[in-house]
Amino acid sequence: MIQEINAEKPLVILTGPTAVGKTRLSIELAKAIGGEIISADSMQVYRHMNIGSAKITPEEMQGVPHHLIDILEPSEDFNVVFFQRKCRECMKEIYGRGHIPILAGGTGFYIQAVLYDIDFTENEEDTSYRRRLEQLAGERGAEALHEMLRQVDPASAEAIHANNVKRTIRALEFFHLTGTQISEHNKQERAKKSAYRSCYFVLNEDRQHLYERIDRRVDEMLRAGLVDEVRRLRDMGCHSGQVSMQGLGYKEILDYLDGRCTLDEAVALIKRDTRHFAKRQLTWFRREKSVLWVEKEAFQNDEGRILSYLLECLRDAGILDRQNGSI
Repeated sequence: MIQEINAEKPLVILTGPTAVGKTRLSIELAKAIGGEIISADSMQVYRHMNIGSAKITPEEMQGVPHHLIDILEPSEDFNVVFFQRKCRECMKEIYGRGHIPILAGGTGFYIQAVLYDIDFTENEEDTSYRRRLEQLAGERGAEALHEMLRQVDPASAEAIHANNVKRTIRALEFFHLTGTQISEHNKQERAKKSAYRSCYFVLNEDRQHLYERIDRRVDEMLRAGLVDEVRRLRDMGCHSGQVSMQGLGYKEILDYLDGRCTLDEAVALIKRDTRHFAKRQLTWFRREKSVLWVEKEAFQNDEGRILSYLLECLRDAGILDRQNGSI
């Protein structure tokens, strides 16, 4: 359990919607506090998937250690239980070096799992219901499964994208096995006190500016070779049934390569779905407690001023010493 690490250990969380600018700020923060970054991103764990995941490059890291990047092949499944376990292992090592872990990325569910030690114990004795759902998804499609979830757990259906078959199945299975909505279970888990001395920052900016940044990022990905990246993945044997290929940018380009849409249609879908994803991320973060919102416009988009604010909050939280900035 997380509590075994030490409830007094510091933990910094820097999150926010996709394309808001978390990566560069997290680097500057890590350099300022002696931090190491743990990626809370569901796509950057995969090797060979660099452009579509906006993966940080070694040069961009500026010598700051990064964890949980490039640790799986695209054929392997990545889920919150795996993330939780690997994150704990990384944090133990980071504390052992006298550094501060910075959990950075946009997957709020993963962040929550670590911060509040959510129990994901599953009944593995009987997987027949899960298998039936998987078969149903294959026969009738993801939307039919998502509608089943909406009937029994509307809150989870709202939080889980219809294309995320894995999470939809898990929510349905949880309800089947326990008679309890997984959204209610997670709400109870969120009520727990943080297992750490933590600061939870959400970087945000004006929606119109954010959407413009998203559109520019997608255009940059295309120029950088996203189509060729997905083509190489397909040649490696990757297909739409894999968790990795459900990521934004990958599934749409895969559809284009398979002749199901034009490139222009694929690009338009990536931009639209990424904007919708950013909106869902913000909805998630607004439900979280003890969050410190960092609105970029309030600092005139000045990264130096934003960093100074983060450091002051860390001092107020007792994570940094006021004299020398150490733990």
